[in-house]
Amino acid sequence: MKPQDALVRLSGVRKEYQSLRPLRIEQLELHPGDTVALIGLDRAGAEVLVNMITAATLPDEGDVVIFGRSTRDITSTDGWFSVLDRVGILSERVVLINELTVRQNLALPITLDLESMADEVKRDVDALCTEVGIPADEADRPMGAARPATTLRVRLGKALALAPEVVLAEHPNASLPADEIAAFGRDLASIASRRRIALLVFTADTAFASSACHRVLTLRPATGELSASTGWRSWFGG
Repeated sequence: MKPQDALVRLSGVRKEYQSLRPLRIEQLELHPGDTVALIGLDRAGAEVLVNMITAATLPDEGDVVIFGRSTRDITSTDGWFSVLDRVGILSERVVLINELTVRQNLALPITLDLESMADEVKRDVDALCTEVGIPADEADRPMGAARPATTLRVRLGKALALAPEVVLAEHPNASLPADEIAAFGRDLASIASRRRIALLVFTADTAFASSACHRVLTLRPATGELSASTGWRSWFGG
């Protein structure tokens, strides 16, 4: 694919943050339908990179381009929100309200009228429950009583609620019991394929990475180079 077709492109990026060394990404592109797992960034580093991709912060060096615009050129609140509307973030940083039900938390990106949801909203929420694998008997439980796997799937549903073109997932498997990780990875891959979204997953688990994503890249922190894991197609090749 051509560089201009990329939904996200990072070139020569360097960002200082509270770590032993700055975050560096030499070259990374996400095209429609790409599913990429990135190994080598801890949670703090993943948060910094997500914030740069979504134009919440700027790199100290290099360029981040999203949907054809350099984040340095996104200078208005309206311009920033127009980017956020096209990006889903799967992260523990996304707030869930324990006093609301699972279903109501899923509805929040769509409506604030949680007590008397329109029929269309109810249908959308029910469809999200089904898509992300939330059992019907858990949908009306309080969020605070949900299992870790259900909590993660609610966060996934919220990330998908506004039909994003790009989903960024910050170590999503970290909170899951070991026996549920593979199933979540397969479900994430299936959703990304069906929706044809670009998916970037940060993880330290190579097995989860390979179940969730088509390509697995390892970051070399000193240089920012991304190398394809053994057995996977190279970043540039078929």
